This record gives sequence, structure tokens and C-alpha cells, in this order.
Amino acid sequence: MPAPFPAAPPAGSGATAALAQPSSKTDLFLSFTWLALQGFGGVLAVVQRELVEKKRWMTREEFIEEWAVAQIMPGPNVVNLSLMIGARYFGLGGAMAALAGMLVAPMVVVLGLALVYTQFAADPRMAGALRGMGAVAAGLITATGLKLIPALQANVLGHGLCIALGLLCFAGIALLRWPLVYVLFGLGAVGCVLAYRKLKP
Repeated sequence: MPAPFPAAPPAGSGATAALAQPSSKTDLFLSFTWLALQGFGGVLAVVQRELVEKKRWMTREEFIEEWAVAQIMPGPNVVNLSLMIGARYFGLGGAMAALAGMLVAPMVVVLGLALVYTQFAADPRMAGALRGMGAVAAGLITATGLKLIPALQANVLGHGLCIALGLLCFAGIALLRWPLVYVLFGLGAVGCVLAYRKLKP
């Protein structure tokens, strides 16, 4: 049965020649376990740093494209991305290894933290600490988004139009408080149509 996602390009294929790839399913499992254990709050920043800057399993452009696909699929974005990367290199077995890495260790940690939290949930200092972590997580996500902006220059829509769509998305969700699904599919459809028209011969 063919893998559900296209195989990674061969080592000598153009711009991606310098990219690395996971050596085995165990490498996938351990890498995504380490990634998941770092993902407290600002998981996007951690994923981008680990997969693009440290592991070099994908370029910034590939990361943006695959993260966009992961975001419109049901379920957590980073879990969807792990399935896509695992399937790309090792088929269904790779997808399951990456998924296990994303879920097993964090599940143990979360269950332990939940037991601790029930003991201190009424403490106002706990609520204050969680609000502070929320601000840090928002900062991490914003910083990562700004870091990825230069990669949009290679996008078929062009740098300016990509930023305009991003600002419209921000306005719709943060300022106008529109439901996420309307903004995602509405602006996503506009972006797909514009890209199709530019790519059409």
C-alpha cells in the first residue's frame, strides 16, 4: 500500500539537498517525544526550532506549507504535522511512531500535573502563575510568526498578499471575534483561489 504522503526528495534534489532526515522510526519517536516535552504553551515556536533549525528535516517554506495543511485538518496541529512527517519517511509505521512520541510522555506528565493542580487550584497564586505563562506563550507564538515571514517571499501569492491575508485573519479572530472556522475556511478559500489563478498557465 503506498504511503499516504509523498516520499521525501532524494538527497541530491536541488534546494533540499542539504536537508537531513530521520534515520529510523526510533529516531522519529525520540525526536517527537523530546519536542512534545518542550511544548509547554508555545508549541509552534518549539516545533519550528526543532524541525527546521536543529533537525533540518524541512525548510522554512516547507514548514509553513505543511503547518497550514495541519491547521485545517481536525485535531491538534502539531499532532497532524507529526503524522505527516512520519508518513513521509516511513509510511504508516512512521506515522504511528511519530504519533506515539507526541502523546505517550506528555500524557504521563499531564496526568501527574493534573493530580498536583487539584490540590492547589483554589490558590490565587496558582491562577496568577498560569496567567503569566499565557503571556509568555503568546510572545513565543508571535516571535515565531515574525521569524517565518521572510519565508513567504517564495510563496506564489507574494510577500505583500500573504501578509495582508494574515492581517485579515488576525482582525477577524482577535478584533471582530468571528468564529475560527469561518475565518479559516473563508480566508483559506480566498487564498487557494488566488494561488490557483496565479499558477494556472
